[in-house]
Amino acid sequence: MSTETTVAAQLAALPQIPMAELWKLWDEHFPRRPGTWNRDYVTSRVAFKIQERAFGGIDPDIRRKLLRLGESQSVFGKGRGNEVHLMPGTVLMRDWNEATHRVVVTPEGFYDLDGKVFKSLSAVARHITGTQWSGPAFFGVKRKQKAGAL
Repeated sequence: MSTETTVAAQLAALPQIPMAELWKLWDEHFPRRPGTWNRDYVTSRVAFKIQERAFGGIDPDIRRKLLRLGESQSVFGKGRGNEVHLMPGTVLMRDWNEATHRVVVTPEGFYDLDGKVFKSLSAVARHITGTQWSGPAFFGVKRKQKAGAL
């Protein structure tokens, strides 16, 4: 049996294995547990590590170059003032009125709430609450202060 078949079988089994076994796999690959207990997140990270172990990871020099290139070309994180920009794929969750609301940042920089797309986090917060809110405050997202700022 080839390595690719073995890896494929391991990856295919991940969604069905009990969470306790998934955590054992996590502990084999990572020094500590994540802040989230979301099964999809844990499964995706374990799957990445299984593939990385089998096929090798990205060369450290190439990884650094990719990070620098991404940072230099990204419009995300370059907001003005208190404007907050989040990376595509970021998921924000907020409990409100006994319901959990899940917002996903789209590749275009918009915010998807249950298939409805909004231009700003504040518009999402207003939609959820029915009142005027600062979206970053509602979702607990704060812009990093620059060094030396008060």
